[in-house]
Amino acid sequence: MIGSSSGKFLGILTNKDYRLSRDDLNLPVDSYMTKKENVIYAEKGISLSEANDIIWEHKLNCLPILTKEGNLKYLVFRKDYEERKNNPNSLLDENKRYVVGAGINTRDYEERIPALVEAGVDLLCMDSSDGFSIWQKNTIDFVREKYGDSVKIGAGNVVDAEGFRYLAEAGADFIKVGVGGGSICITREQKGIGRGQASALIDVISERDKYFKETGIYIPVCSDGGIVHDHHITIALALGADFVMMGRYFARFDESPTRVVKVGNNYVKEYWGEGSNRARNWQRYDLGENKNKLSFEEGVDSYIPYAGSLKDNLQITIAKIKSTMCNCGATSIKQLHEVARLTLVSDVSISEGSAHDVILKEIDNTFKA
Repeated sequence: MIGSSSGKFLGILTNKDYRLSRDDLNLPVDSYMTKKENVIYAEKGISLSEANDIIWEHKLNCLPILTKEGNLKYLVFRKDYEERKNNPNSLLDENKRYVVGAGINTRDYEERIPALVEAGVDLLCMDSSDGFSIWQKNTIDFVREKYGDSVKIGAGNVVDAEGFRYLAEAGADFIKVGVGGGSICITREQKGIGRGQASALIDVISERDKYFKETGIYIPVCSDGGIVHDHHITIALALGADFVMMGRYFARFDESPTRVVKVGNNYVKEYWGEGSNRARNWQRYDLGENKNKLSFEEGVDSYIPYAGSLKDNLQITIAKIKSTMCNCGATSIKQLHEVARLTLVSDVSISEGSAHDVILKEIDNTFKA
């Protein structure tokens, strides 16, 4: 796109592969562009649906949207329509942009939060294994004093009713539950701190519902830790969680940032805990002058089985969750909270819940007519 110094839209540079000589470099730009009068465009105020209709009707890759004064306001791309059609469940804001969250700490939040808000972040989440602290309250107070309710911030992690109540009264928009339950977390064995994930959820959810009856304020709860198999997600939701943390789940796929490596005869991806030696740094763990004496790890550096594409696997996971919800007679997470029935199980019941007392066949992927 080309504009003048006054901001007026003048036209579009063409995509032709020009081979310019030294003399050609002195030619004006408009000699290589499609001028405004030959460009198909629309004026501000047109709906997205109408813009897409124009794109398809004229076989365009991009439709400029201009103001009445002739200034370029927006660009509507054909590829965005196709992206939305192929991914209808994308989490978008009112301007069709992806919703983006950012992790923060309770140390440099006064500098970090304003920068994130200016960049357009949609929500913030304090990244800590211990959320029951005055530091998290101070961070929430800062957000409320500076931005009111316009900036959403999550807090945690906690494992009991008292911790939930503290963060709820501090003004958290959502609260994470779980200490020491992650697959790469060794906090419990290192410090003796933490709680079984199901027990923590049951306690916190009970307090969440009690707080809602008292105040009319419903605070979503995230189950953070202990998700290994797909059915663990559904169990966490049935226990009362509104959503789950899925670090291990996403770490297995092509879309995660680590590389695929081969260990033995298996393909794996690297996966490490935030409390591991690999992830620790002075900004997250400031131990002062005694850092060499007091430093110890609360996470491991590990591998996780490589699982290919996220999209294919996620569709299977969602299908399992929906199927289990149907078995419970629920068509929404809210309804699952109400109708799911939970029971204690024994080692025997777990064993009989899998294939047993049979000789499994080796699967031959070669199908014969």
